[in-house]
Amino acid sequence: MRAFCVAKNNKNISEHASKKPGKIYEVTVDIRQGFNDGGNLSSVSFVKLRSQNQLQQAILNSLDLIRFSFPYNPERVVIKPNMCYYWDYSTGQTTDPRFVGALIDVIRDKTTSNVEISIVESDASAMRCKYVFKMLGYEQLAKNRNVRLVNLSEDSFETVQVKAGKQSFKLPVAKTILQADFKINVPKIKYTSDPIKLTCALKNIFGCIPFPRKSRYHSRLGETIVAANKAMQFDLCVVDGNIVSGIQPRRLGFLMAGRDPVAVDAAAAKIAGLNPRSIEYLQLAQQEGLGTTHYVEKGLPLNYFGKYYPRKNLHTKFIGMAYKVTLRLKLGQKLGL
Repeated sequence: MRAFCVAKNNKNISEHASKKPGKIYEVTVDIRQGFNDGGNLSSVSFVKLRSQNQLQQAILNSLDLIRFSFPYNPERVVIKPNMCYYWDYSTGQTTDPRFVGALIDVIRDKTTSNVEISIVESDASAMRCKYVFKMLGYEQLAKNRNVRLVNLSEDSFETVQVKAGKQSFKLPVAKTILQADFKINVPKIKYTSDPIKLTCALKNIFGCIPFPRKSRYHSRLGETIVAANKAMQFDLCVVDGNIVSGIQPRRLGFLMAGRDPVAVDAAAAKIAGLNPRSIEYLQLAQQEGLGTTHYVEKGLPLNYFGKYYPRKNLHTKFIGMAYKVTLRLKLGQKLGL
């Protein structure tokens, strides 16, 4: 499958970035198939995390289970945690910096000590990286581990033209991501509103789009998520499942790993009590060749963690439906909502 890149020389992203196209050139978009074990199924590992002291070993175990090996001597590695807002990791909403710290140690141990590692995030409508890096502990982590913190909204970029379903997009891709030899996605498993339903690996890459006002994409959010993953294909996904949010925060004490983001999200959906077939953007991602919703479980069985995930029940589903109806009928003000 082909995509087109439009070269831009912008020094940073702004809401008024020039729309004048630069030189268009053709690039190949990697279509993923048979990620592991040489077949049509992708491997996803499930590992129990018993204490913070075992983080590094748990990550290594999860990678061994999917037969993963780091590339030889990479120069630049990118890590994308979930830092969607100013919520502390204890809420289950954001990636624990200690988890990322252990991952950094694994990378250096398995590659080279002088590899350049960048932790990336972009500004959002209600979040600024200059604050979130400090508040969530990533500024201190960067100092302790000697890694870069990169606000993708301040990075130079190139514009990639890509299709998802019947939609066509021109998405800015930051230089730091384009120049990386290896990219690691470190998401959380969370519920979100319909029709997206689930936030995990694929949705986390949507956060790499450097425009702060990402609401511009909300009318076709599912297609944008898929398009972003086609434009910025990450090489590995390691899910921080130590503390999960669900309908309330809970220490679940596990991590998942896989090279196929569609398989990882399908497994995450099942842990959260959702049917992957009911998640439209996940089905679209499979159709677009980003991966498969069929996977092989490695390590502990998925249900071992799924039965403890703070899932939505009939009561919470009913409350959610009633709230939507209230908003649709514009009864919010009368009811004091």
